[in-house]
Order: sequence, then C-alpha cells, then structure tokens
Amino acid sequence: MSALVLGGGGVVLVSQGAFAGQDSRTAPVTATIDCPDVGDKLNNVPDQSRGQVDKNLAQLDTQVADAYKQLSSGQAKSDALLGGLKQQRSKTITALSDTLGKAGAKPTGLDALSKCVMKEAAAADPAPANGAQGAAAQGAAAQGAAAQAAPQLAKGGPARSDFVAIGNVKPNVRKPAAGGGASTGSLAVQCGRNENNHFNPDNVIVAPGVSNGAHHMHDYVGNKITDAFSTNNSLAAAGTTCTNGDQSAYYWPVLRLRDGKTEKDAKAPGGGQDANIGTILKPKQVTIEFKGSPVSKVTAMPRFMRIITGDAKALTNGNGNANASWSCTGFENRQLKDKYPVCPKGSDVVRTFNFQSCWDGKNIDSANHRTHVAFADANGNCKKGFKAIPQLVQRIVYSVPAGSQFAVDSFPEQLHKPATDHGDFINVMSNGLMANAVNCINGGRACR
Repeated sequence: MSALVLGGGGVVLVSQGAFAGQDSRTAPVTATIDCPDVGDKLNNVPDQSRGQVDKNLAQLDTQVADAYKQLSSGQAKSDALLGGLKQQRSKTITALSDTLGKAGAKPTGLDALSKCVMKEAAAADPAPANGAQGAAAQGAAAQGAAAQAAPQLAKGGPARSDFVAIGNVKPNVRKPAAGGGASTGSLAVQCGRNENNHFNPDNVIVAPGVSNGAHHMHDYVGNKITDAFSTNNSLAAAGTTCTNGDQSAYYWPVLRLRDGKTEKDAKAPGGGQDANIGTILKPKQVTIEFKGSPVSKVTAMPRFMRIITGDAKALTNGNGNANASWSCTGFENRQLKDKYPVCPKGSDVVRTFNFQSCWDGKNIDSANHRTHVAFADANGNCKKGFKAIPQLVQRIVYSVPAGSQFAVDSFPEQLHKPATDHGDFINVMSNGLMANAVNCINGGRACR
C-alpha cells in the first residue's frame, strides 16, 4: 500500500515496501510522469520535414517538463494534470503527423502515444537514518575505514538506493578476444576539460534550433561554438579546444554536487528552472580515444556524422537503450549502468561512454538518432549490412569530496537517475584527420 502526500519536496508516495538496506524503515517513493517516447518511434522522417518534426518533439519534452514542475510543486491534482497534458500532446502529435503526411510519410498509431501515466520511483530522503548512514553508506562501510562516507541526500536528488559501494560490485567487464583481422590501434585526442566553460542546455542533434532543448546542462569540449543553432557549415568554420585541430563536438550532461549551493544557472533554463541544482563539478580528467574492432579493420566515419549513446529518458523508457558506465578509479573492471558508485578514499568517480561502433554505411543520422549506428555483438561483430567504424570512448574522471551526494543533470521528470546518463558526438574531423585515425587504428599503432 502507498499513501500520497504533498510536501516541500513535491509529491511523495510513502510505501509499505522497503528498498534494499532499509528493512526496518518505510521506503519513500516519488511520483513522476511517464510518457511514451514519440521520437523513438519515428523511423522515416524525410529531410524536408525534419526541422519541423524536431521542433514538435522538443515541444513534447517541454510539455512533460512543465507538467512535472506542476506535479512536484503540488500546483495541480494528478488526474487534471494528466488530462491537460494529454490534450497538449495530442495537438502536438497531430501537427507532427500532418507535417509528415505532407511529405508522403504520415505514420499510423502516433495518436495512441499522447496519454501519460504516473510512475513511482525511489525518492530522495533529506534526513537519512543513522546520520549519514543508509543503503549506500552501509555498503561503503563494509569496505573498511577507507570507504567514502555515504551521500548526504538532498530534496529532489537521487535516492539512497541509487548508490552502491563499488567494492560490493563484482567484476563484470568482458572484452572480446582480438582475432587475426583485428584493428588493434588507437587514436587519443586531447581536447581539455572544458576550461573555457562552454555550457548550455541545448542539444543540436535531437532538438536543432530549440533553446533549452535538453532541459539539462551540457559540458562541451572540442568545437567551440556548439549550441542549438549550429549547422554543419558553422561547425566546420569554428575553432576547437582539441590540440590536433579536431573540430568535432563532444558533449555530455554535467555532474553536480547536490550541496545546496547556488550555481550560476540556479535561476536559468536547464539549471534551477529544470530542477538541476548544486555546484557543477569540473572534470579532473577527460580522455577521448578512438579504438578499433576485435574482428575487422575499420572504415572512416563520414564528416558531420551524429551519434548519441545512452538514453536521457531511461527512467521512463526503460534500460533498453541505456548505456551508462559508472565506476571508480582502481575498480574500472566493475561498471554500473543503473547505480552511482560510492568510491573508497583516494578513488575518483569515473563515467565512461562507449559509443556505437557499427555504421549502416549510408546515413550520417537517422530519424530517431539511433538506427544508422549499432553496437557490435558480444564477439565484436557488426550485424548484417553494417560496417565497423572507429569506436569513440570517452572517459571522464571527477574528484568528489568524501561524503558528498552527486547526480547527473537530467530532464526534470527523469529524477537524476544514473541510468539516464548519455553522451553526444558530432564528427567534424577533416577528411585528412579521419584518414589518419583510420590508418593508426588499422595499422595497430597508438597515436596521439
């Protein structure tokens, strides 16, 4: 059984069940809004329709974000809120369908995606029992005196059950053995740690031309001008933070301390207006590397190719497209998809993005930004019709103060869950740089 209560932290359902590590206490859960992902269902969007369709999809995201704000502040009853949201979404989905219809590609069944429901998720506990103790703390304590203290949980932040002591995680990384035709080389690109403070809540891949299309703040390295209004031409004309002249755009959601302190974006879209609060952590280290295939040579990526890895809406979409990899230095043979790591003293938090390494050989993007690329199978093989390309691996390291709670920026209704972590990449390497990368990788050389 659950009881719905309203408080300063928003809508909280107090459940009679319990999360792991909370056997003797009531486990609070929070309500969020779960809407079908319309963009993920679009497999055929003609080029002439893409601009308007992207704007419609961004409008759907804004409608959900606004509804969640009303829900969390107690401004509306859930039934009325969901009814109004359905009407908004239905109107936008109809406009989207009509746009596709004019191009001869009108989809069927999209009207069924207008209805949203409430979803329960583990809630933050602003006052953990036993001081700083909780599920994560108890797990960390098992590592001994060197373990980092438990996260101090803030309203609106992740739940205790979203953290796990890395020492309690079994090694789970398996690398396919390289065969005779493998491409064993690599190319490392030095692009800095966003020392020039390039931040914005845009996503030019998913929501081009829409300010605050991501509803969360992004860190950028590489291309210096990337924002919602970037074009292939503007990206190609821009400067870069990469020492080899690579103009590619590399970006990911910022990581924040949930410390209650006021950041510069505390009252701005993508920041405090979208429930992303606290001090933005600057990476201690950012490593960008392109690797080969364990079974074949790689072919060049086309210039302006877009790749997204992970799913920013994994809380409501499920983990099917989630590709988060959280770990700690010294423990990187243990990767977490749906938990934040509690690292022992002297160990740093690590986010790793392993991008898709197979390409359909034709398209630089796709309607849902997924189907033109794919992951290799467990043995490193690309599926039929796809070819191996250099695999982008981004590794981002953070020094998190002991005892601190942290969370990745997210769409507000995604509740900063670790599984929503994701990375974005636009290849703007010159053809010459890409050819050098392919030659290094296929030639078995480690190039910098």
